[in-house]
This record gives sequence, C-alpha cells and structure tokens, in this order.
Amino acid sequence: MDAKKGYVGLTDPDWYSFLAERPRVDEVNFWQPHGGRAFHAIAPGAPFFFKLRAPYKSIGGFGFFERYEALPAWLAWECFGEMNGAPDFQTMIDRITRLRGDDDGRMGNFQIGCIMVTAPVFFQQEEWVRPPDDWARSGIQQGKIYALDSGEGSRLFRECLDRAQQGNHYWNVERIEEAPARYGAPIEVKPRLGQGLFRLAVRDAYRGACAVTGEHSGPVLEAAHIVPYARGGEHRIDNGLLLRSDLHRLYDRGYVTVTPDYDFLVGEKLRNDFNNGRGYYSLSGSKIAIPSTVTHKPSRERLEWHMAQIFQG
Repeated sequence: MDAKKGYVGLTDPDWYSFLAERPRVDEVNFWQPHGGRAFHAIAPGAPFFFKLRAPYKSIGGFGFFERYEALPAWLAWECFGEMNGAPDFQTMIDRITRLRGDDDGRMGNFQIGCIMVTAPVFFQQEEWVRPPDDWARSGIQQGKIYALDSGEGSRLFRECLDRAQQGNHYWNVERIEEAPARYGAPIEVKPRLGQGLFRLAVRDAYRGACAVTGEHSGPVLEAAHIVPYARGGEHRIDNGLLLRSDLHRLYDRGYVTVTPDYDFLVGEKLRNDFNNGRGYYSLSGSKIAIPSTVTHKPSRERLEWHMAQIFQG
C-alpha cells in the first residue's frame, strides 16, 4: 500500500455511532449524497481517518481506502447493506434525499459517491484521538490530506494503530509490518476485502456480465463464492463467479457447477427433484467466460472443491 499519505474525512456522528455498535465490521461505505465528484485524494490502501463533526470534533476511528465509485443508491445498499451506516434501505435513502434536497428518488435510482473503506476500526469515546492541530476551525473543511511520515499525519496514524491493536477491537487485516525506514513508509498494513467490495471486484473482473449466459442486467447479477464464506472461502476474486441470480442459487445448492476446465454443468438431480429444468440443461456443457487477468480467473482447486463437496450430480 501507499502509506505516505492519508486522508482525514469529516464524518457524520449518526453514521459513526451506528457502525460503532456493530460487533464485526469488515468494510464500510463512506457515501456522498452526490456522485458527480470523484475521490482521488489518496491511493488505494492508504489510511482514511473518521473525524467526527461538531460537537465531538475528534478522530473516532479509521480504515483503509480501497476504491471510489459512483453507484446507484440501490446497488450501494445491495453491496454494503448496514455497512452504509443505516439500519435499512429506507433510512439510508431518507438521509441521502434530505442532504440532496430531493424528495424524488425513493427507489434509489440516483447516483451517490461511494468511498469504500476496508478494515475499519471504531473507537470508544475514551479512545478518541485528538484531531490535527492545523484543522480549520471555521467548520467548512470537509477533508484534508496528510503526510504520514512526519508531523500531525504521523501522530494520527501511530495513535490510531496503537488503539486498533489494543483492547477487544475486531480488525479485518491480514498482517501489520514495520516497513524499512529507507522507504519512508512508517507501517505496512494489509487489509482483507469484505463482502461488498468482493461483489464489486467480481463484477469488474467479469465486465458486468454473467459468466454463463452473458446477461448484463445489473439487478439480476450476483457474485457467487466458489467455496462458501461460511465454509472458509475468502472474499477473493479467484473464489468468485459472476452469475445470474437464479444460477447463483442453483450453484450454491449444488444443482449446477463449473469444472476446473471452466465447463458449466447441470446435474440430473435438478430434473429429478423438480421434473423440469429445460432452460438450464441447454446451457450444460458450455464454456463459461473467465476474466482476462490471470490472478482473477476462478481457482481450479476451488472449482474441484465445489464439484466434490457441493455439486449433487
């Protein structure tokens, strides 16, 4: 990661309070009510600090910026759910439309800006970190970039890291390493992807098309885990397939599978259980589309696992 710069973003206390009460938070969507201004302040992997609005004004937590994208509000909810900082879709839409000054759009078809942050940690009030000494006192500053190898940026990062590693904080990271001083980066942190970022990464890898049918209609496309998360599968692109929603359900239940040679197969059990399936058997034996990036291609080992452990034949 590029640990030389971090970003302090002004944060809504209601968003913060809701997420701070969740026991396990792998990722969050730090949304903006309008999606017309892209976020390019820091590189993926750089720290993103949550500075609470008045009257609190402290740093209440932090995470690591992963990506920015303007998304329809409905898709942001489908990807991140409560990790949008709201208990339900309607509450999120009410907050956004109020900030937009727009009462039309209750279906969430409008675009919002999504600053996606992985491995967030939310501190208890007694752990809050003093904000940067040079933060504008006028109240109009929305965010600011800080160098992490000196000054206030270095202090913020060190204090936040110390708090994250103390107490009982859940923290979705693979490892933390001190980087050699000659590189100028104080610490290397490797966050893990969460469910929402996994969904978007798999969508991108398959260019927004179902791997089996080529269907491009966004609302019916879902990122399927080859090895289910509940059974130890990771949120990795090579553990994912972009499938039409009906195929995703059949895949999870073992009625269909994908071979290590990337052939789509439909088992006889589908016909036996439901006395139907004509629309699916016509797809059996076809090659699936796979990502062009080698590291994004479905893992052959995981596909073998699905055939042996999930597929009912």
